[in-house]
Amino acid sequence: MIFPSPLRRAVLIRRYKRFLADVQLEDGTETTVHVPNPGAMLGLTTPGSPVWLSRSPDPKRKLPLTLELIEADGGLVGVNTMNPNRIAEAAIAGGTVPELTGYAGMTREVRYDIDSRIDLLLTDPARPPAYVEIKNVHFLRRPGLVEFPDCRTTRGVKHLKALERVVEAGGRAVMLFVIQRMDGDAFTTADDLDPAYGPALRAAAAAGVEVLCYACHVSPEQIRLERRLPWRPDGPHDA
Repeated sequence: MIFPSPLRRAVLIRRYKRFLADVQLEDGTETTVHVPNPGAMLGLTTPGSPVWLSRSPDPKRKLPLTLELIEADGGLVGVNTMNPNRIAEAAIAGGTVPELTGYAGMTREVRYDIDSRIDLLLTDPARPPAYVEIKNVHFLRRPGLVEFPDCRTTRGVKHLKALERVVEAGGRAVMLFVIQRMDGDAFTTADDLDPAYGPALRAAAAAGVEVLCYACHVSPEQIRLERRLPWRPDGPHDA
């Protein structure tokens, strides 16, 4: 996924009300920007952190600047939760995810199950469809170990249950974690922050839902899926 225009560098002053942040631009101007991330963003809101912003082409938008990247733990981290779907779509189309190659069609946001939409539906006349749910990951508190979620997510558990029903009906279901940072060596669930999600993911995997975890290469020019990370279902003590 290539950013359509150059990102603008700034410094974080504070993040607040989930979707807002105050930043100082390189010319010294202070302004409020949109934060496209409903999560806690633990470890990514330190005042004084360098950040990178995109500018919306819409002249009517109230907040024209959007927070895209933040520097943390010595590297860049993507915080825009709208980007993982685009990153995954580009990677699958380009053959970067070997587990998801060989499909003739790919459609976004398809209705399925009771009242859900799947992020990507892969179709081909010669094989069952693949329902791909995508989650953004950027939380790291132990060196090399990225975790999801960074706060409770009842919606995430709901999606896992829907994927299980896809498998029960004879389809293929994939839970794809897109890790928008480069310093991870393995993935696990943050069961202390959300006691429900980790057990739900392990139950889904036992029911036949495939779990894929891919780290990204992150730069101010582009974010691309780069390498698969192992999933540690039993947590950090496996390290």
